[in-house]
Formats: sequence, C-alpha cells, structure tokens
Amino acid sequence: MKQQRLGKGLGALIGEGPQISESASGLVTIDVNDIDPSAAQPRKHFDNDKLGELAQSIKTYGIVQPIIVQKNGSRYTIVAGERRYRAARLAGLAAVPVVVKECSKAELMEVSLVENLQREDLNPIEEAEAMRLLMREHNLTQDQLSSRLGKSRSSIANTLRLLNLPDNIRDMVISGLLSSGHARCLITLESDAEKQKLAERIIKQGLSVRAAEQILQSCGQSARKDKKQTIQRPEIDSAEKTLTAALGTKVQISGDLVSGRIILAYYNKEQLQTLFDFLMTCK
Repeated sequence: MKQQRLGKGLGALIGEGPQISESASGLVTIDVNDIDPSAAQPRKHFDNDKLGELAQSIKTYGIVQPIIVQKNGSRYTIVAGERRYRAARLAGLAAVPVVVKECSKAELMEVSLVENLQREDLNPIEEAEAMRLLMREHNLTQDQLSSRLGKSRSSIANTLRLLNLPDNIRDMVISGLLSSGHARCLITLESDAEKQKLAERIIKQGLSVRAAEQILQSCGQSARKDKKQTIQRPEIDSAEKTLTAALGTKVQISGDLVSGRIILAYYNKEQLQTLFDFLMTCK
C-alpha cells in the first residue's frame, strides 16, 4: 500500500514511464544552460563514480526518462531528475528532454523528496533533513507527513531522531561508514563522547547493528548496577567504618544491601585468633 501511494503521487506528476508522446505529455527539448537545480532538492551528496557511470550510459543511450521541470520566468527549475541533469552535463549534452509541469512550492519540495525516496537516492541524514524541512515549511505534523509520504509515523520519527546526533557522527552516516540502524543505536547513549567511542568501535570492528545493540544492552545493565551501588554505598561505607573500629582491623564489604561479602583482614596469628574467638562468642 505504501509503494502504491508513493507511486501514485510521482506517477501523476511524471507519467507512467519513458514512452511519452509530445502531444500527451508536453515533452520538449531545452538547453541545459537554461535549467537550474532546485533549492528544495533534498539530496545534497552525489556519488561521483556513480554519476560518471550514468553519464557514460547517457552518452550511449541518451536520457531514457525525461527531467521534470517547472517554468520560472525565462528559465526552468528542476522538480525531479537532478541526477540525470548533472550526468547529462557531465556527458556533454547541449540539450535534454524535459516535461514542463506547474506545481506549488509545497508540491515541488514534496515531489523532490518522494522521487528520491522511491529511488533510495538519499542517505539517512538527507532524508531526515528533507522531512524536517517539509514539516517546517508547511506546518505539518508527523502524522500528516506520514500520510503524504506513505511512510509509517514510527519510521518518520526514527528518521528525524538522527538529526540529534553530533555533526561528526552524522558525517559518518552520510559517508556510509555507519548505517541508519547503527545511528539509531547511538542515539540512545547520553553523552557525545560515548556515541563517538561506540561509533569508532563499530567502524573499526565492522560490527553489525545487532552486535551494537548487544553492547548497548550490556552497557545499560552495568550502568544500572553502578547506579544502584552508588546509591547504597554511603550506608555500606558507614558499616565498614563501624566494624573496623569495633574489631580493630580492616573490614571490607562488597555487594549491596541485599547480598554481598564481608572480608576481615588479619596480619598475624594472634589477630586471627582474636577475631576467631570474637566471632565464636556471637553464635
């Protein structure tokens, strides 16, 4: 159902495929120098190697699917197809096939986002930034954005949370060193230092998302244990001091108020005998 919703939105704008007649679609050829990228384009990073591969394909076969543009005075703004536009320029094309459509600023931004989502062209951070921009520009709630993009609300919420990561870790996600799953694991850590440490460990050891989750789970258990011991330690410290004074030797208590061990130190045979006699009288 989600795919149908997305497909319907983009298909309504650009048609069902590359077989488009001029009379039915308004397909025209225009100079590449008359076309401008859109500021609403959510994709900010383009893989140069893949762009080169597409440029070579365009040299051989031409542009199979036209670029969608909007008239803007004497020029044209890209609505969908900036990657094809960049590759066409790289291939040395002087003109490209386009379909001219009229749409509002909101529709332009939304269609650009949907096109990239359908083609999985965005990295997780670009996707999150595009969603946030769409929500801010058009005062949308997560539920409304969910309905318009055909994505679940939880998916949108999880994606937006990636923007809470520090810049250096966001760069790791953008470059592909960390997946969105890894990034969502890191969000649960409190300090940026902890996030950085685990991120570096994930990359260095090539950890899976599952392995990272297991590390976080063990860290969480240790943290809860440390917190519990920290809360109870003042009472244990007081007991250690009282027993040390009463027995005349070092007393160490390990554990908590529920269970643990009491360790009595002795330094000669006579002291051991004294402690033994004392404990026997406590029977």
